[in-house]
Amino acid sequence: MDTLSYKTVSANKETADKQWFVVDAEGQTVGRLASKVAKIIRGKHKVNFTPHADCGDNVIVINAEKVSFSGTKLVNKEYMRYTGYPGGQRFTSAEEMLRKHPTRLIEKAVKGMLPKNKLGNQLFTNLKVYVGTEHKQEAQKPTVLNLDTFKL
Repeated sequence: MDTLSYKTVSANKETADKQWFVVDAEGQTVGRLASKVAKIIRGKHKVNFTPHADCGDNVIVINAEKVSFSGTKLVNKEYMRYTGYPGGQRFTSAEEMLRKHPTRLIEKAVKGMLPKNKLGNQLFTNLKVYVGTEHKQEAQKPTVLNLDTFKL
């Protein structure tokens, strides 16, 4: 039997068919939105998914300020950061983060669902988040993606 006839072809950065998608975050729950976007960025929805390569798509999230939280997470959920100085631990509620930095809220949720290594850092650059409906990636001709009907 010819062994070359059944070799598995592993996708890499050059052979990946990368596309651009626009996702509207209006009315979406933050965690569900972030998990679906992370799967698209990682490329897990493709048949040629390779765990060690960037074979995912680029995602543009618009209307970041119109996301929702389930239950009492808007008031009770806290985000922690550290300034680097003694006693420099700072806490921000989800409500305050949504009011001041809505893009950072979605970026933080998606980044937490990506791998914690060099590949994860590189995959994170495939995400663009914007407040409002305008974005700067019109030249890439992104297709609108409805996450409610998209099968993952």
